[in-house]
Amino acid sequence: MGEMVTFPSNGSTCDGYLADGGGPGVIVIQEWWGLVPHIRDVADRFAAEGFTALAPDLYHGESSSEPDGAGKLMMALNLATAAKDLSGAVELLRQRTGREHVGAVGYCMGGGLALVLACQRPDAVAAVAPYYGVIPWESAQPDWSALAAKVVGEYAENDGFFGPEPVRALESQLRALGKDATLHIHAGCDHAFFNDTRPEVYDAAASATAWARTVSLLRDTL
Repeated sequence: MGEMVTFPSNGSTCDGYLADGGGPGVIVIQEWWGLVPHIRDVADRFAAEGFTALAPDLYHGESSSEPDGAGKLMMALNLATAAKDLSGAVELLRQRTGREHVGAVGYCMGGGLALVLACQRPDAVAAVAPYYGVIPWESAQPDWSALAAKVVGEYAENDGFFGPEPVRALESQLRALGKDATLHIHAGCDHAFFNDTRPEVYDAAASATAWARTVSLLRDTL
């Protein structure tokens, strides 16, 4: 359904997978694996729901199917470059859709980056749906006070990366700042429960619930 596109990124360029459903823009941010077929498929699903989805390739052509390789790619990610790429993705969607605001959805590493993007671009990001969002870089902790988007997150009870305790702490922190944030924890689920290419962790029921909630958030907000 979609196509690869190239867009400006603050003096450079970035590629991304664009699936145009004709409606509001949604940035789909990859897991630590890279811009793999699963993320393209998620972008296609958003397009099928009527959104214009763009998944930027933050690894610029690299990806991995092994945890060790993915971990190395994630930790080697240049955060300044990633921030420029994500901001460039925002601008492409604003131009493409003619709308001022976009949504951001991300998975694992991408969930953390979706929250970072929302804090960096409060002028443009109106809705954020982080799935088991992890911000693994101490230097990347965002300025939460800048957040203007509505946040509806999807997290897993049995998550060794970002479990219920830090999820509740983040939700409390955001609400104390007056932010509109609700972080749902799916009982009995593992990290990456939405990834249907990983049968060892995929949970169909939780994924359906999370998906419906995310689509509703984006439709209501955008």
